[in-house]
Amino acid sequence: MTMTTMKNALLGFAAVSLLGCAGGDNPGREYAPNMYHSVAYEPLSQITDEMAGEWVNALDNGRGEYFNSNKYNEFRMNMRTPPANTVKRNKFGWLPYRSKNVPKDSVDIVIGALKSPLDSSAVYAVEGKALYEVYCKHCHGANGTGDGKVADKYAGVANLKGDSYLAMSEGHIFHVITYGAGLMGAHGSQVTPEERWKIARYVKTLQKQK
Repeated sequence: MTMTTMKNALLGFAAVSLLGCAGGDNPGREYAPNMYHSVAYEPLSQITDEMAGEWVNALDNGRGEYFNSNKYNEFRMNMRTPPANTVKRNKFGWLPYRSKNVPKDSVDIVIGALKSPLDSSAVYAVEGKALYEVYCKHCHGANGTGDGKVADKYAGVANLKGDSYLAMSEGHIFHVITYGAGLMGAHGSQVTPEERWKIARYVKTLQKQK
């Protein structure tokens, strides 16, 4: 290869490299950019321009990466805005739990005669035991006597078999699991209402065991 040919090759390589450089509003050339550029989708915002974000789409499917409208919906929406003043129910048709957090000595006043929506089937206590072992055993212990591993580090974990706890209703226990009390943190965001009721059922079963 002559010196001139080598110089031309280097110049050509440099020119191609410069074409891929970013500058100003130009993001430059990227290989498979949609693999490492996270696209945040907003389900209730509709981008109807099919070529929006074409530069980040490496799928060669003839549209932009940001296009997120449903062609087959008359409103071109992927999700419809819920009707005003509606309340979401769970799969059982239960409404959200509405009682507010209050001091533990006022719980029974606030919840009133709150009763479990679960029937008397024994299976709920069995399922509640499995949940108890995941969410409660490390503090309250296998027998509910407040001797879990966490209690070794922090004094004051509730003994669920103590006299003051034996009279607690399932509704009271459900409320405390939801909002927490004393050293216990709120578990409403981690444990579904159905699971909370099952745990409450198992706690009442556990309290009867010697």
